[in-house]
Amino acid sequence: MTTSFRIRRGIPADAGALAALASRTFEETFRHTTTAEDMAAYLARAYGVAQQGAELADRDTVTFLVEVDGVLAAFAQVRRGEPGEPLDLEAPVELYRFYVDRPWHGQGLAQHLMQRVRAAARELGGRDLWLSVWSGNERAKAFYAKEGFVDRAETVFWLGSDRQVDRIFVAALASGAE
Repeated sequence: MTTSFRIRRGIPADAGALAALASRTFEETFRHTTTAEDMAAYLARAYGVAQQGAELADRDTVTFLVEVDGVLAAFAQVRRGEPGEPLDLEAPVELYRFYVDRPWHGQGLAQHLMQRVRAAARELGGRDLWLSVWSGNERAKAFYAKEGFVDRAETVFWLGSDRQVDRIFVAALASGAE
């Protein structure tokens, strides 16, 4: 099924809507992996309206919002930065967040959003695009592998006070349009 959607860059005025979508999609995806207390602590720190407003205003972070009939259906955030683990990366850019709301899974939004992510990473001067993904998120790992990312290392992710294991995936960025 083909869905009509629009991808645009987020602006600070989108902070409330982005915070709501980000919190909901993160919690739906990972609530089974931790306690309610750790989830609440993480959501408050990572996905509050003030935090999203700051990220939307940050010149080194690019946020894309996907809208279907004026409703947010997905988002991605790309930012300059190196992984905490020692990897030999050339001009690294991080795919910081990438979430598609469940009703839109399998509709083709993710592939189009990934194209925009790669273009933004190149605009930020990136040669290597990296991300971390929870080691137990098989759906996401399969998507990233299909998109040309390679599993390169392990890292720790703190979900509140809960220590979790993530995998670091890396993809080289082509110099031209994809």
